[in-house]
Amino acid sequence: MSVHVRLITPITTAGFRRKEDLAALETAGLRISLSATRTGPGSIESAYETTFSEPGTVARIIEAEREGVDAVVVDCMADPALQAARECVSIPVIGPSQTAMHLAAMLGHTFTVLTVLTRLRPQFENLAAIYGLRGKLAAVRAVDIPVLDLESDIAATQARLVAVAEKSIVEDGAHAVVFGCTGLLGCAEAVRKGLLERGYDIPVIDPIPSALRMAALLVEGGLSHSKLTWPAPPAKPMAGYADILAPLPTAAE
Repeated sequence: MSVHVRLITPITTAGFRRKEDLAALETAGLRISLSATRTGPGSIESAYETTFSEPGTVARIIEAEREGVDAVVVDCMADPALQAARECVSIPVIGPSQTAMHLAAMLGHTFTVLTVLTRLRPQFENLAAIYGLRGKLAAVRAVDIPVLDLESDIAATQARLVAVAEKSIVEDGAHAVVFGCTGLLGCAEAVRKGLLERGYDIPVIDPIPSALRMAALLVEGGLSHSKLTWPAPPAKPMAGYADILAPLPTAAE
């Protein structure tokens, strides 16, 4: 069985996500395509930016289902538009934050989220509570590097991740690490190696690979989200969004 999963990036910065970033994750049974919102912020580092990313993200998710894509993953740890999109489509819609946090809770007694900026701490504490994992969250810590600067000096970014992860292990009692930004794709191996060299054998979870594989697993298992939890939205005019949103599906469609 071949599964087609689309990774939808909810920001407008050209080149943030490249096909070559995902080449190693594709298999004979998993095809990954890319799409990005055409409206919204250049990066997401606040609730304000998250809100403005969501209409275009929903539109791309509806588009993916209508093109026959089997499942979608939202390429941001804020999980923007996750709830709304699940109302609008029937294919699996996966949030990397939800997936990574649950995986971390399976693999360790507690976990820490290593994110980009300190200001995002409330976001991840709130998401952990929504996902029923607040008691498993040891801490949210930041490397204090903006999203669009993470790759400017990748070695320095990885070294900072190792240092902050060790601090959380020692001071917060973290037993697993979750990257709190999908811009850190590909850094898990280096961070795990750095922690092992310091004597800490814990899982380091890169959210995008985990979310893509979860999406494929759901499709292969014939599973998707409950329409009792996420029923189709009522059909009504949506003023001011004609150029952004495709017509929303209704219960009659």
